[in-house]
Formats: sequence, C-alpha cells, structure tokens
Amino acid sequence: MTKKADYIIVGQGLAGTCLAFQLMALGKEVLIIDEQKDNTSSKVAAGLYNPVTGRNLVLTWKAHELFDYMTNFYTGIEQKLSSKFLYPTTIYRPFASMEEQNEWMGKSADIKHEQFIENLHTKPAHDNHVKDPFGGLSLKNCGYLDIPEFLKASRNYFVKKDIVIDAPFNYEELVLNTEINYKSIEAEKIIFCTGMEAKKTNLFEWLPFSLVKGEILDMVPQEKFNVIYNKGVFIMPRNDDSYLVGATYEVVNIEEGITEKARNTLLEKLNAIFKINYKITGQRAGIRPATRDRKPFIGMHPEKPQIGIFNGLGAKGVTLAPFFAKQFAENLVNGLDLDKEVNVNRYNSLYFDSRS
Repeated sequence: MTKKADYIIVGQGLAGTCLAFQLMALGKEVLIIDEQKDNTSSKVAAGLYNPVTGRNLVLTWKAHELFDYMTNFYTGIEQKLSSKFLYPTTIYRPFASMEEQNEWMGKSADIKHEQFIENLHTKPAHDNHVKDPFGGLSLKNCGYLDIPEFLKASRNYFVKKDIVIDAPFNYEELVLNTEINYKSIEAEKIIFCTGMEAKKTNLFEWLPFSLVKGEILDMVPQEKFNVIYNKGVFIMPRNDDSYLVGATYEVVNIEEGITEKARNTLLEKLNAIFKINYKITGQRAGIRPATRDRKPFIGMHPEKPQIGIFNGLGAKGVTLAPFFAKQFAENLVNGLDLDKEVNVNRYNSLYFDSRS
C-alpha cells in the first residue's frame, strides 16, 4: 500500500525533529525515517545554550533573533507533549583579569547586551565554588535543553501519529521523478537531517563539513549548586542531580569513542577553576556536524530540487535549530527566502567543480 506525505524527513535528531514540528505547524504531512541509535551527536550533547561565548566573551551570531524564539519554541513543544526538557539556568563566567572586568563594565551599558546580562560582579560572587578573584558576569537567557528527553518525547508523539519509521535509510531505493518515491512512499520532497552521515553519501558529500569532536565528563560534586559555571570548561548541574563538565573541541583527530587525552584536558581546566571536591563517574563523546564557515547548510540540492538538507548546526544546535527550521519550513511551503548566510546554494560552485 502506497503511503503519501508532503515531506519525508530523514533523521530525527535535533534538526529533523524541529523541522518536523515546523512543517506540521504549517499544515503539512511529514513522514520521518530514523533508525534509533544511542551514540548520535544530538543524544550525547550537553545541550548548553549560552548567548556569550568564546575567550573574548562576544555575543553569539544572531543572538537577539535566536534566543527569544528558541525559548518560545521549546516551551510550546513542552506544552504540546506534556513534557519538560528546557531548563533556564544562570551562567556565571568569572573574569580572567581586572581588564576584562573593566571591559564588561563598559559593555553592560550597551543596550545590545542588556537582554543577556543578569548581573555584573566586581568582587568574588561564587568564591565558595569557583576561583573568581576579579568577580564575574551572571548571564540570563541561558541554560540547557535536555536533548535526549526532547527527542524521546517527540518520538513518542510522532509514533502516536504514525509518522515515523524506525529503520535505516536505503539510498539505493530512492527514486527521483517529478516527486519522490521511496519504497512504498510518495512525497513532494525529501529533506536529509542526518548529521555527519551526510558526508558518506553521494548527495551532499561535496559540502565543506568541518567535523568537531567533543567529549564531556559526568561528575558528582560533594556540594550541590544550581548555577552553570563557565571558564575554560562548563560545569553544569542538571535537573536529575547529575553534573556535566565539558567540552573538548577536537578538529584534527576525529575518531569515535572517548580518549584519555580529552579526560586529562577537561580535568586540568576543571581543577584550574573549581574548588569543590568531586568524583568523575563517566565520560562520553560525540561528533558534531559543524561547517567550514560555522553556518548551517540549509536548502535544496543544486541539480535535484526534490532533495534538501538541514544540517551543520554544530555546537550551537539548540539555539539554531528552532529558528532555522521555521525559516526552512516557510521557504519550502510559502517560498520565503532563506538567509544568504545559511543557504546551501552559497557552495553550489563546489558541487559543479566536483562534477567537472
């Protein structure tokens, strides 16, 4: 029996799940094909979202557009699914020097930072937990998404609606006509949200992925706290009384599995800031589908307009996925333009060069 849908979505990670909800919100029928795996980048990620990042403490790209939208999206899905997975939590970033403190005293008066600054401390504010002799910055509009819970609750919802197939995708059975035919499924278009797997196919292998491996530690401190500390590493309390320490950023030696090198790096950075005694109870690793320009890949194949991609969200997927899933859905359904910085057509020349 033939099954029909407007869109097939391959992959039910962060990208595929958000896109499915956004297309359904526009009244479209979706069918998700996803083989359940425990070691995908979405399922092992810490889910931290943070408006101020990097050594220079700069606002993340499109922060003012992304963060409000993200919060409204996830809380809306929580209500729809009667579940809980978004946990707003203050982030405290100790200043590295008096110069950094003075710099942020100036920035705090800038209206573009006002939305994200909860407090600026010129004296130690959490010195019972971390080393902060110069004070630090308390940030708001931040926290973490329990990504595994978000994906699990969403999948249960999709299963109840009978729109998910738990199986690997077989590329050899994909037939392109005016529309899409896959096994017994007919659809208008197919969108691949497959993370690093995209590099292994002959559809989007030409895109300049820049894979990033990240490792995190599971930790049990002797004293509980409810603030995320972030300086060199993040130290993150979770709703189930567990704690995470992370994350490494490896772009050279990309191999699956945990490493002693990453563990030692994280412990060194943790000990440089953290004052509480602790015990390490576990370690995990994931490979993020980042991109060369650190912007997502969104849009349709240059020669196969029935085939699209939503990928390359990298380490900021929690904030990027809802906003750009909405934009992509509006592009697919209503023809609205994609942001030039994320439109996959910015790399079309690489595709045609690879075929010449």
